[in-house]
Amino acid sequence: MLKRTRAEIMEDFKKEIEEGKILVGVGAGTGITAKCSEKADVDMLIIYNSGRFRMAGRGSLSGLLPYGDANKIVQEMGQEVLPIVKKTPVLAGVCGTDPFRIMDIFLKQLKDQGFNGVQNFPTVGLIDGKFRANLEETGMGYELEVDMIRKAHELDMLTCPYVFDPEQAKAMAEAGADILVAHMGLTTKGSIGAETAVTLDDCCVKIREIIAAGREVNPDILVICHGGPIADPEDAEYVIKNVPEIDGFFGASSIERLASERGMTAQASAFKAIEK
Repeated sequence: MLKRTRAEIMEDFKKEIEEGKILVGVGAGTGITAKCSEKADVDMLIIYNSGRFRMAGRGSLSGLLPYGDANKIVQEMGQEVLPIVKKTPVLAGVCGTDPFRIMDIFLKQLKDQGFNGVQNFPTVGLIDGKFRANLEETGMGYELEVDMIRKAHELDMLTCPYVFDPEQAKAMAEAGADILVAHMGLTTKGSIGAETAVTLDDCCVKIREIIAAGREVNPDILVICHGGPIADPEDAEYVIKNVPEIDGFFGASSIERLASERGMTAQASAFKAIEK
């Protein structure tokens, strides 16, 4: 478990960027994902409920449906991951719209457990249409996620929220977010990936708009990208080359799920191919 302050972690991140490196975050649904990612010297690990569903062979959007208490699941997953992590900051995916949590108290519990920061997940940012409008109208909207990030910032926790458009980027920057994660939608590819997604070029346009909006509020805010068609290293490289003002990439399905699917399938096939 890493015991470093938010300021110390951000100093490390900015040093990486000054050296011409990118930041890489990994969504860790299991302890082995965290262990392997730390060996690869990634910059941060994020634990959220979709990681459990994803590594159980279900789609990541399971995390937005009533298949369990999202915030309780994160605490349980933390018990698996936090004790084996030695040098990497670990963030908790917090359901900021949870009506059964006193958020100030819950965030303190996460900090005491050993989490270095938070991200807003499950997020209503992935929901659109009438259902999204109804959530906003009935007090379960994105603004609660902004409030959660603000409270975490006040507790001196690292904050890396998902944002889906320039307006949300501004709101999260004003709330004190350290790193904006420009979310391009459900990750494509693999056995349970999305088939509907924007193009990489579309992503570049959206990410630039999010960066501009966030830095209008805070010129020093960091921005990384995630999701949609940015599924493999060459996809991330394409976006980073075409949006040089970006600071890195956050992968969950793109790192632990796709690697697991491909690696285990190939390994099992290799054993099965042995002949007498």
